[in-house]
Amino acid sequence: MTSFSRRAFSIGLPAAFVAASAVVPGRTAVAQARTAVTKTVVPLAQVTVGRFTVTALVDGYADMPFTYFTARSAQAVEADARTQFAARPNGIRFVFNQYLVDDGERLILVDTGPAGALGETGRLPGALEAAGVRADQIDAVIVTHAHVDHTGGLVAGGRRNFPKAALHVDRRDIAYWTDPAKRAAAPEFLKSSFDACAEMVRLYPDLQAIDGERQITRGVSVVDLTGHTPGHIGVRVEDGGSSLLMVSDMLFPSVHPADSGIGFLFEQDPAAAQQMRARFFPRAAEERALIAATHMPFPGLGRIVSDGGRMRWLAADWALQG
Repeated sequence: MTSFSRRAFSIGLPAAFVAASAVVPGRTAVAQARTAVTKTVVPLAQVTVGRFTVTALVDGYADMPFTYFTARSAQAVEADARTQFAARPNGIRFVFNQYLVDDGERLILVDTGPAGALGETGRLPGALEAAGVRADQIDAVIVTHAHVDHTGGLVAGGRRNFPKAALHVDRRDIAYWTDPAKRAAAPEFLKSSFDACAEMVRLYPDLQAIDGERQITRGVSVVDLTGHTPGHIGVRVEDGGSSLLMVSDMLFPSVHPADSGIGFLFEQDPAAAQQMRARFFPRAAEERALIAATHMPFPGLGRIVSDGGRMRWLAADWALQG
């Protein structure tokens, strides 16, 4: 059984928070604490999966307009979001979660966030620092797909930001996102993904192109979730009879998993994405799988459950367990 760390948010309090707790003349302790919390808390969450420690990090967020969701009217999407208290003035909030996998010997990062390419993002470096990890300590990065909100942190500033990491990317996504003809025909909002992928290939010439499902290291394997992009993958961490499946963009907040037919503007093959969701959601519910989803509210951990024949997302009770 997966056990949950009782460290929870406590590991997200950097040294600056502790230092700020000293009383400054002329200010109350309560006022100082309020200022410190507002400015310095970095959200982190940890779960253990057998010998693995998986830390949820966050690069930030962006609010996606209701019109970005397909197969339902924007008005219907907004109405559903409001019933779930998930509607923002500018749409539905997408968080950009990343996951750091530690088996005691290797550090593997799953995705790297937009790093300022969209929304209020660019916080991953600070999150890694709060977790006590430097970018040059990352042994491998697995890219679930080549949209810029998953690759931006690799190439932000035109640098190889994870200098010692072996990079794993599905071969189909590399082929798609480095095709000049596809870039020329793409809508403007996708151009940045093509550009980031070109930078990724330039800065990581030793990247490893993945062909289908495979094991990255003992207990860490790639799962094929093709549809959202041609090479969209998930990452399974498994050990000691417990597992966690990181499913990237298989789930979007508010609309999923209740309706597998609702898609998103950024999908390269909407029909294939819908078919994958229609297969995956009931199977995940049947298996009671613990899931980590990139864009669900932080830390993105939960399960898909069947409630009277309707699929819904049940956030995992991850804090203060064990």
